[in-house]
Amino acid sequence: MTATNELRSISKWIFIIPFVSVNICLIIITNFHFILEPGVPIFPTFPYIDGEVSISRTVRYYPMSLIFKPAMFITSFLLIRYWLITKKILTNFDNGNKDINKIIFFGIGSAIFLILHSIFLGIKFDNDLYKFCRRFVMLSFIIFELIAQAYLISNLLKIKKNIRENINEKFLKIKKFLIILLISISIIVLPFLPFNNFKFLKHALEWNVFLGVIVFYLLTYLMWKKN
Repeated sequence: MTATNELRSISKWIFIIPFVSVNICLIIITNFHFILEPGVPIFPTFPYIDGEVSISRTVRYYPMSLIFKPAMFITSFLLIRYWLITKKILTNFDNGNKDINKIIFFGIGSAIFLILHSIFLGIKFDNDLYKFCRRFVMLSFIIFELIAQAYLISNLLKIKKNIRENINEKFLKIKKFLIILLISISIIVLPFLPFNNFKFLKHALEWNVFLGVIVFYLLTYLMWKKN
């Protein structure tokens, strides 16, 4: 299997596994009215729009955690593999690239933060420092992921002439638009995170940013041509 074919295969699963696992958890709690917290049942909702529930609240309780946690561990492993193969491909097309190590640092760093988030998800520990660390880990995953993706798009655009025969340029342009949109939304929302007044808006944005991050990998699958 060539590097680009392996990257396409991994990218497909990086999209499928988180998307399916998170939405299965959502379907379970909304259709079977699971009580996630004492006296707080979840009724039918579409949080991508109404922001009625956060992702973490959807997946951190039993039995949803049995679906979500293994899915995130598998995704983290695939992410590490994804960025290592990406390094191989970039080196092949542009051996003197100075940004490769930055891409790998932020890419693999995001996978490590996802592992940490999955480990601590659902652990009840009534401590402000613990709560802060949990939020810090999740926020760091998103930041590292967006930086890695932005660096990657920037470098792919620089060597576009070299890889033109290997990619569908339409999807490269879509990836560029997507990452600009995700970074812009994250910057706008960041100042509002400490406030509870915007809870529903933050939840809805959380779901959509999550979707945007994994769609990036689906676009990778569509961008690289099969060899």
